[in-house]
Amino acid sequence: MNMYKFFVIQDQVKENYIEILEEDANHIGKVLRLKIGETIEICNVNDLKNNYICSIINIENKKVEAKIIEKIKKHIELPVYVHIFQGLPKAEKLELIIQKTTELGVAEITPVIMKRSIVKLNEKTEEKKINRWRRISESAAKQSKQNRVPIINFPIELKQINEKIKDYDLVILAYEKEEDTYIKDILKQVTIRNNIKVAVIIGPEGGIDTEELEELQKSQVKTVTLGKRILRTETAPIAIISIIMYEFDAMKQ
Repeated sequence: MNMYKFFVIQDQVKENYIEILEEDANHIGKVLRLKIGETIEICNVNDLKNNYICSIINIENKKVEAKIIEKIKKHIELPVYVHIFQGLPKAEKLELIIQKTTELGVAEITPVIMKRSIVKLNEKTEEKKINRWRRISESAAKQSKQNRVPIINFPIELKQINEKIKDYDLVILAYEKEEDTYIKDILKQVTIRNNIKVAVIIGPEGGIDTEELEELQKSQVKTVTLGKRILRTETAPIAIISIIMYEFDAMKQ
């Protein structure tokens, strides 16, 4: 049986034990029903290269203490920082995108409000949705034994993308009318090294509007095709990050 994994911040890591607080502590005691003496894995999100194998020594409602047994080095994350700018789709589709791309190694996801986005968010529901998306991301990171929980940002307008992608090494736009340039062709042009930053832009259910395409092409955006078949908005980011993972995951970190 695999050990359960939990995430903490630096302040929770003490000299010889680690504190797990609030929701995770409650989850350990009341949902998973773990007992004192059971072993868990803990990752300090401020130190992604190290994990801790720990033994539970105390369980309270909002705090669990686990003694550090072993500190181990793990290189799990992709050597490429992938940021998906996802045209805002229906809620269940975005949840699927967050879950599956987290499993595949995405580092950051930003929903983008586009002309053809069907969903309209309002201030009353936005924060609630963001919190749900972040919980989904954390759960997927735990399940896939990763050290990093992807950043899930608040939705932005399309015009804000150009400012955010300035420092990226490569910006890819999946575009259904592109016929000649495949993503693998673009990736082969990238110098293989650690810490490459790749931004991926995906349209919503109705695709990207012509005016939006023209706006994005004012920057260093490269349009690519994902093949002869038109993929759904929830399939495209999964396909792209799978290709990126195939190309870069074997790199030494």
